[in-house]
Amino acid sequence: MTTTAAGVLFVVSMVAALAYRPLGDYMARVFTSERHLRAERVIYRVVGVDPDGEQTWPVYTRSVLAFSAVSVLLLYLLQRVQSHLPLAIGMSNVRSDTAWNAAVSFTTNTNWQSYSGESTMGHLTQMAGLAVQNFVSAAVGIAVAVALVRGFARRKTDQLGNFWVDLTRTVTRILLPVCVVAAVVLIAGGAIQNLHGDRTFTGLGGAPQTITGGPVASQEAIKDLGTNGGGFYNANSAHPFENPAVWTNWLEIFLLLVISFSLPRTFGKLVGDTRQGRAIVAVMAILWLGSLTINTVAQNAHHGTVPQAVGAASEGTETRFGVPDSALFATSTTVTSTGAVDSFHDSYTSLGGATLLFNMMLGEVAPGGTGSGLYGILVVAVLTVFVAGLMIGRTPEYLGKKIGSREIRLASLYFLTMPVVDTLDDPSTKDTDESKPSLLTQVCSRSKAIGELDGVDGSRPYCTASGVGAALAVFHTGPGYAGPVRRVVTINEECGVIDTPFLADYQGVTVECHRYGEDVSAGQLVLIRGDAPAHPAVPADAVTASGSGLDPAISPAYARLQVPRVARERGLPLGRVEELVSDRTARRALGFLGEPAVNVLLLNLDLDRIAPVRR
Repeated sequence: MTTTAAGVLFVVSMVAALAYRPLGDYMARVFTSERHLRAERVIYRVVGVDPDGEQTWPVYTRSVLAFSAVSVLLLYLLQRVQSHLPLAIGMSNVRSDTAWNAAVSFTTNTNWQSYSGESTMGHLTQMAGLAVQNFVSAAVGIAVAVALVRGFARRKTDQLGNFWVDLTRTVTRILLPVCVVAAVVLIAGGAIQNLHGDRTFTGLGGAPQTITGGPVASQEAIKDLGTNGGGFYNANSAHPFENPAVWTNWLEIFLLLVISFSLPRTFGKLVGDTRQGRAIVAVMAILWLGSLTINTVAQNAHHGTVPQAVGAASEGTETRFGVPDSALFATSTTVTSTGAVDSFHDSYTSLGGATLLFNMMLGEVAPGGTGSGLYGILVVAVLTVFVAGLMIGRTPEYLGKKIGSREIRLASLYFLTMPVVDTLDDPSTKDTDESKPSLLTQVCSRSKAIGELDGVDGSRPYCTASGVGAALAVFHTGPGYAGPVRRVVTINEECGVIDTPFLADYQGVTVECHRYGEDVSAGQLVLIRGDAPAHPAVPADAVTASGSGLDPAISPAYARLQVPRVARERGLPLGRVEELVSDRTARRALGFLGEPAVNVLLLNLDLDRIAPVRR
């Protein structure tokens, strides 16, 4: 069994054992209990709500909309005056357009961030604004789902419950308790939780580095559990302060899935037929596992020119997590419509990225967000039952409720709101100008430089000997790409910069250098693999950027590559450096979680202590 398969079985087992039945049954009791906690009664008195009174669907809907509108305005105001409030840590007031975008985004559980959190939001705004909305926006989704379930379950009544009671109970009895435990566990794993502002430290290279602290772990817990996704840091869950270790990464994946996969059990209990819940969760699980399988296979196969040149689809991923675990996180975050990422999806392979886009367009049903996944798949069930009823000539019914034209028109609106996504031309293999080299050229030049530094062969597939992407623009005599080849231009090698192109001729036509400013986009893009070894001497993580840019881990292969140079520069025996590398190499957690990695930060501290470099 591969480590990826073992990891998937681990997550599935955790969700099944700790979530589906225990948490699903508990949530059903939360929404059927007639008892109000003392803290909840205080909230009801402050808000002026009768907790024992129920609402019709129009009143319930107006309550949802009114609460959301007030939430938008309050969050907007908080951002606009944050410089005058405590714990602003020197942050200025948020610009009006950014503040409005964030207020709407967090209130609707979208959590799209058009700003960098650590350089825009003060701690009070993060805690009293964004984190609070992470709780209540998730609670609103669950409340709406529960109201819809009551509509299926109840007979001869127009009452759907009380929105304010559902909202309060969701926060106090479900989200808060789980998040307190999850935050403490994240802190134990290395996530930070403080009220520090910017602090400047001297880095290993001797240069100053400014690091922002803050209440990170508490926000990390609810951003995952509530399928929100808005990160404290711009790098989100790729940042080592938010998601420091392999096992915390798996904890966050578990939090992403736990409520959405448990709500079908709650649905079954509330309608009095747990088989209905099992049917729904089975559909959700099949869609999730299918997407995960495709995405993981695509990422591990690393199809595409740049991934093949690198030797892995490691661009935009964290070495401490590895490609398979990053694919699992990416699948789980997109099927739940969460904004959290531990790797950057625009760096995924074409098929892997397409799978993530498909997940986003599923309409939140596999398993979807907190609450939204359940009511989304119930809409799908209504349409399915309607079509099936028409096929067999019976009046469509679901859970004893007849489905007519009015219900179908309303359900159809759910699907008509889905966006249409257009793809743009991929610039990953063509240099646009000197200041913007293509991703392929960045990989090639980095590999060449490391090869020269450490005395190994730095060649890679699809790279020239000079360290740029081996790309040609091929022009044909006929229209488009038809007819014999009449002209060939090497795209990434400019005249005057090189003496001769990396390839003398292509299909009998002499290859020309690229004249500065010449547009060759009309030519057919042809990539030349060359004779570089299939497994380059320079490892994949050495030539790609991590998602956060702050990953403290490198692969054991990259560490071994540097051992002779480090030993020579530090004046240490080769065996001593190898011993230090081995001491700082972390194996797979539990034998199958993550990938082996070397903590290069701690390794350099060890080296500085034993044999400091003179500066």
